[in-house]
Amino acid sequence: MHFLSQDLEDYIEHHSEKEPALLAALNKETYQKILLPRMLSGHFQGRVLSMLSKLIRPLNILEIGTYTGYSALCLCEGMQTTGSLHTIDIKEELVDFQRKHFDLSPWGTQITQHLGEATTIIPDLDVKFDLVFIDADKENYINYFEMIVPKMNQGGIILSDNVLWSGKVVQEVHKNDISTQILIEYNKLLRDDPRIETVLLPIRDGLTVSRVV
Repeated sequence: MHFLSQDLEDYIEHHSEKEPALLAALNKETYQKILLPRMLSGHFQGRVLSMLSKLIRPLNILEIGTYTGYSALCLCEGMQTTGSLHTIDIKEELVDFQRKHFDLSPWGTQITQHLGEATTIIPDLDVKFDLVFIDADKENYINYFEMIVPKMNQGGIILSDNVLWSGKVVQEVHKNDISTQILIEYNKLLRDDPRIETVLLPIRDGLTVSRVV
């Protein structure tokens, strides 16, 4: 679902910061070689992630859902020089693709890839995070959130992607549509949880910014 016309989306992208050459190459190669390339954050959302990271200046970043590594590199743009980014994904076939582009960036040695289920990896991360980006299986969003909050520094930011879910969150939900049901519950949790303050931005498929108080 497009919430804005294609003309407006093109205008917005044209009047935002240009996509860096490394990310443009990653974008192109993803579309050439990888299934479901629309999962990529892409130019506009990538610049949003970059800008938020530059405003936050995180020391440690956690990303849940690496895909081909585009969003990880965007988040690294604001990371402190001594910082680290941990990124988790379950797709073994993408590990080498991700690493290739990570190592072409200035942050290759600061990026740690984790392969496996995030629900088993997150509890073993002995790190306090300043910035977290959740962009993985929707059925586990609530589980990820509950695991992450105790590992956040005060004032840390949790970004949650796809929270509008192509508009399904305001439509009649089929009883077997677990992802939409979970996202509706998740959005309510982010609105009501006293540990955070939240704003939901209508960027692409919905991006929630939650600050740990």
